[in-house]
Amino acid sequence: MLEWHTRGLAVRDRFPSWRDTMSQTLVATWLATQQPASFYASARVFDLGGLQLSAMSHNTLQADRPAKLIRQSDPEVFQLHLVLTGSGGITQAGRSAVFQTGQFLLIDSSRPYRGWRGADDVPVESLIIQFPRAALGLRAKVAEQLVAAPFPVEGGITGVLAGHLTQLSENAESLTRQNAETLASVTLDLIAAACAHQLEATGMLSPESRRQALLSLIHQFIRQRLGDPDLTAETIATAHQISLRQLYKLFQEQGMTVAGWIRRCRLEQCRRDLADPCQRSRPIQTIAARWGFNDAATFSRNFRATYGMSPRDHRNLSAADRAMSAS
Repeated sequence: MLEWHTRGLAVRDRFPSWRDTMSQTLVATWLATQQPASFYASARVFDLGGLQLSAMSHNTLQADRPAKLIRQSDPEVFQLHLVLTGSGGITQAGRSAVFQTGQFLLIDSSRPYRGWRGADDVPVESLIIQFPRAALGLRAKVAEQLVAAPFPVEGGITGVLAGHLTQLSENAESLTRQNAETLASVTLDLIAAACAHQLEATGMLSPESRRQALLSLIHQFIRQRLGDPDLTAETIATAHQISLRQLYKLFQEQGMTVAGWIRRCRLEQCRRDLADPCQRSRPIQTIAARWGFNDAATFSRNFRATYGMSPRDHRNLSAADRAMSAS
């Protein structure tokens, strides 16, 4: 991981240092700012093996990648920006667009572009996924229709992708190399599915990309309904317009059953709440019922089988650990 910020640098060095570091780390670009004396920025960049994830914050920037610079250096990548805060504008591939908070923006390193981001007094924040154009599970000419054409984060696959990228940026530092590579593959499938959905071109996705995108949608559907004790494989299959057989096969390929995955998610939520000091006074069965366990004995048995201790022991151990850390 590369972690970089302008704090501690001399004022005169802040923008030049950022400009040089970002051009070397991402795509070579001519960067400029009208307020170099007040420029501030930070970045965390993760190499996930097959793609690069960057979490960035900065104030006003102008970016220019002319044909001359492309001829000198072109890694042939796409950049997908998830705009978390702020706004900006871009011109590329004959299109000009303004983008804002809650949108995705696709940029092609092989085409000249010019753009701007942010305001002098308000930092803009974004997550950037940079990946080889050839790695996308979608024909490049199809994806190019989205270059410099911002599209919103909504429900469905774009919402899943945005949530996935946010969680990935929060946990990337702790990933093993094997897990990082697995998540990189999942991320590319989700990006391809989001792009195809935006263009209504899902038939152009590879079978693996379609499968992974569907599974991610199902996972999100389940997590949002863990508290419903009537959540069943039948309701999940119906909501996603697939057969029970298709649903079971999706989970079998992950090495688990539908019921097993629901149970695991519910237990994870219960385990978290039982360790939460703010919920210390809440009865254990109330917590269990909140996450879909209506039978106390079944909940206790499943919890012990999964975590090697009773729910009460886990709660008491968590409290003891907190007390020891505080002393």
